[in-house]
Amino acid sequence: MNTNQHYAAIFFLLSILLAACGRPDGGSKRAVIQNKGSDTLVNVAQAWSEAYQGINPGIAVAVSGGGSGTGFAALINGTVDIANASRAIKKAEREQIEARGSSPVEYIVGYDALAVFIHANNPIDRFSLDQLTDIYGEGGTVEKWTQLGIEVPGCRDQEIVRVSRQNNSGTYAYFREMALHDSDFKLGSRDLHGSKDVVDLVQSTPCAIGYSGIAYATDEVKIPCILTTDGSDCISPSIDTALDGTYPIARELFMYTIGEPTGAVKEYLDWILSDEGQCILREKGYAPAKAVLCEAG
Repeated sequence: MNTNQHYAAIFFLLSILLAACGRPDGGSKRAVIQNKGSDTLVNVAQAWSEAYQGINPGIAVAVSGGGSGTGFAALINGTVDIANASRAIKKAEREQIEARGSSPVEYIVGYDALAVFIHANNPIDRFSLDQLTDIYGEGGTVEKWTQLGIEVPGCRDQEIVRVSRQNNSGTYAYFREMALHDSDFKLGSRDLHGSKDVVDLVQSTPCAIGYSGIAYATDEVKIPCILTTDGSDCISPSIDTALDGTYPIARELFMYTIGEPTGAVKEYLDWILSDEGQCILREKGYAPAKAVLCEAG
């Protein structure tokens, strides 16, 4: 064997070893599913990822948030396998995927009640959708709590502090659609990156009102019920009212892929929609996408 043949043989053996190491059954590297998007879903997505490690150690699921719009952007540019969303895909986003010769595939993975949060000392206990429009919507006339017939202890000048989400958020888009009837938001709200940030700010600010998924609720904030029309029942957000459709700001939660998923991605999505995956979602405060029997405790 000459020198060139010797080096070729070594290179061939190294290539075989490296290829073996790169497979999930090679023991040194796992396949990775990239999962990104909705801040509403990020906590349950992380819980799914952690639980799945015990079921399929050969697959790692890398989860990040950033908002539904961020997830769709990553899906369009091909940097994620699954996009999480708390709103349906927009026509323009779908068209960008179709322009690449494929189609988005939608999975409803659960339901969420979008709650309105106020400070624990705020005496108001209910809102109508029209009142929310007057508080948040462009052209709305409500700027002070006294205009709603109350005074909030500790709120100087009774000026309402409107806490909202950034405009790449599916929660922002859904609240705009359902509570503001697709009108624009007033300028001057405090637009925060995450749902937890909304709850934290409302908790520490007597004048504040904010909104996010019910799963982010804490004992330190108050959650008023919502009237759909004057004189109707006032419905509180919960898993049950999200499921039966009585809560007026309930919504579907989605995962999207480009094209029908196969292999590890399909197996993971099938598991998320199984009783085990759906019970994890329920544990985190969301309504499951189907009827499930979960263990108590």
